[in-house]
Amino acid sequence: MNPLATLIFSLSMLLGTTLTISSNHWVLAWMGLEINTFAILPLISKPHHPRAIEATIKYFLTQAAASATILFSSTINAWHTGQWDITQLTNPLSCLLFTAAIAMKLGLVPFHFWLPEVLQGSSLITALILSTVMKLPPISILYLTSHSLNPTLLTTMAIASTALGGWMGLNQTQIRKILAFSSISHLGWMTAIILYNPQLTLLTFYLYVLLTTTTFLSLNSTKTLKLSTLMSSWSKAPMLNTTLMLILLSLAGLPPLTGFLPKWLIIQELTKQGMTTTATLIALLSLLSLFFYLRLAYYSTITLPPNSTNAMKQWHTNKAANPTIAAFATMSTLLLPLSPLLLSSA
Repeated sequence: MNPLATLIFSLSMLLGTTLTISSNHWVLAWMGLEINTFAILPLISKPHHPRAIEATIKYFLTQAAASATILFSSTINAWHTGQWDITQLTNPLSCLLFTAAIAMKLGLVPFHFWLPEVLQGSSLITALILSTVMKLPPISILYLTSHSLNPTLLTTMAIASTALGGWMGLNQTQIRKILAFSSISHLGWMTAIILYNPQLTLLTFYLYVLLTTTTFLSLNSTKTLKLSTLMSSWSKAPMLNTTLMLILLSLAGLPPLTGFLPKWLIIQELTKQGMTTTATLIALLSLLSLFFYLRLAYYSTITLPPNSTNAMKQWHTNKAANPTIAAFATMSTLLLPLSPLLLSSA
């Protein structure tokens, strides 16, 4: 793609995200979401492949329906209350429509159908943007309106998302689809706690963005798209794949890695709020996700493919180390000792 076009689309995404995060008016937030949607569409369709075109159409239709529902729910709320402030969402019908729309934007169950297909039809970098940057505006609106939403509905969607994200990821061989179901599972954890501690939801989202960014950048560095390719990538970049194994275990939430911090805090907060059953359910359902994370880690490091030569490593030119991946990988695995500092800032 032309660098100028890439710059324009990137600035448009930045503008849309900033507009949605900083606005208190429903129409301005809706405009930011629309700018974001139109900015990402050319990036999804960039490969000019039938799967990419299909992913673009699916993403556009889903996001357009969700944005229209958000505008409709805010209009109903303004009709009954007489004001357009995002934090004053009080009408029950508006709250229900908004919950459905924001679940469609994020990919929560039962509106998750588009996310694995769109990520599978996108390149790794575009899939990274869809999994991280494009989730920030809906999360910020959900953060502002969390006090108005139905607790039972949100808890049900959270448990269902954690269950389906783990269950559907078990039988996948395409890494982008596995990471899509991983995203659905993590969104379930964020939704479960947003009513009781919204700051903890933001902390969980930031750490999820850090871990997912490191994973996608590592996979993009080795051009790995499926499990069979992941098996042969260790012989090309052994240190990077060893680091990727630790990052995947951190994404699974195993101590003493960084990914353990948000799950530990969410379970602790849910227990304090008397939601012991919910905490137990999402903790048990996360074992499903742990299975495919362990499978990815096993394939990336422990399983060695058949080699036609006697050498363990294939012939390859030494590439310069990527400082971005190195910095992100360090934070993705070693931030747990800084949890008191992170908690005080949150």
